[in-house]
Amino acid sequence: MRVSSMQRGVLRRYGAVPAAGLFAVCFVLPLAALVGAAFDGGGRAFAAVFGDPLVADAIVRSLALAIGAGTLSVAVGVPVAFVLAGQSPARRRWSLALLGVPLAFSGLVIAYGFILVFGRAGFVTMLLASLGADPTVVGGAIYTMPGLAFAYAYYLIPRVALMLYPALANLDRRPLEAALTLGARPWRAWIDVAWRELWPSIASAWCLVGAIALGTYGTALALAGTQVNILPLLMYLKLSDGQTDFSQAAVLSIVLTALCTCVLALGEGLARQRRH
Repeated sequence: MRVSSMQRGVLRRYGAVPAAGLFAVCFVLPLAALVGAAFDGGGRAFAAVFGDPLVADAIVRSLALAIGAGTLSVAVGVPVAFVLAGQSPARRRWSLALLGVPLAFSGLVIAYGFILVFGRAGFVTMLLASLGADPTVVGGAIYTMPGLAFAYAYYLIPRVALMLYPALANLDRRPLEAALTLGARPWRAWIDVAWRELWPSIASAWCLVGAIALGTYGTALALAGTQVNILPLLMYLKLSDGQTDFSQAAVLSIVLTALCTCVLALGEGLARQRRH
């Protein structure tokens, strides 16, 4: 069906209106409500939150968890993307379908699965215990910060691979082959040629999965409860156990939103640098 010039003009002028309306309803209005709740009571919630040592500790631990989970996910996701880029189209379709399976599960399902496999009575824990390992130490690791990073990586690795495989599949290998022809070692050619092209995409993927890990809630709650002090669980505490401190929870929400926005903005800046 052909589109007339008048219809194209209408689409250019008003085509973004539905998206703008959805953005306003799903982001602007909730954020405005958060800001209003945070300043309820004259802004005393800000002083209470930023004067609480648990908040500073939660920010540091949340950033450490995001860095750890993001680094682990990129370290595994990049080789997976390389494998995807080198596969035949038929085999790649099956691989992409399998990679999408972890993305379909909720955080609670993933957490319970890790408990059944790596928990104190999990399959892997009992297997290692039969080989002489201490099941208390092995089974308790999944409930710690490194264990959370390991569990997060389960659904962050597919995101990294799916983001990076198009960049690897479309990589121009002619400069790489020219460097090899001129006598460069393979590792040197990859660093000097391919890495210069790929690192903004890899860094952007790291920022995205880091922001996701920064705000993940369900997996952390199911695995560690409130024993790990990170921002999403601290917000949960403000709204549970009879506290219902909405003002402080709103301030924590704004802080978490600002942190995630800064990480995503960094990734967008790196991706824009690659495009330029």
